[in-house]
Amino acid sequence: MTHADPDAVRDYYERIDAEEYEAVFALFADDVTYERTGQRLDGMAEFREFYLDDRPLEDGDHEIHRVVADGDTVAVRGRFTGTQDGEEVAFGFADFHRFDDEGDIAERWTYTDRDEV
Repeated sequence: MTHADPDAVRDYYERIDAEEYEAVFALFADDVTYERTGQRLDGMAEFREFYLDDRPLEDGDHEIHRVVADGDTVAVRGRFTGTQDGEEVAFGFADFHRFDDEGDIAERWTYTDRDEV
């Protein structure tokens, strides 16, 4: 049975904020899917391209308010502050990370209190 790993999810946010992308990619399965408002990424190639070339957010920090693990999924609620398209932004988010049998994050979903991120 697959178990969620809250520490791996906390590591994800720390590594994203530090722009340590190779360490981020190591947390995810090769066949990862990532859904966010208006966008779905399928597989590591699209996931890597998004974070290395297409991610609209930069120079930011995630403040984690709550982490809850249940079965194979970790849910996170928090706040992001940073830059998007050259402007300062701040918004709440809820993320869900589902782990596979190998202990990698296989699916990720992001919801925000903004129309687009």
